[in-house]
Amino acid sequence: MPLSQQLLDILVCPACKEPVKLTEKQDGLRCAACGRVYPIVDDIPVMLIDKAKQG
Repeated sequence: MPLSQQLLDILVCPACKEPVKLTEKQDGLRCAACGRVYPIVDDIPVMLIDKAKQG
């Protein structure tokens, strides 16, 4: 089940508080401001700074 648009509209980067957007492969959420990519595991976004990758 893909992430709902309502959820995507309210999610922000926990590091810089800027909005996040789905990656092209829809396997993560990217913050345009700081470049972190938060993984999506089993259709659940893992919004933990220590789990994010710099992209």
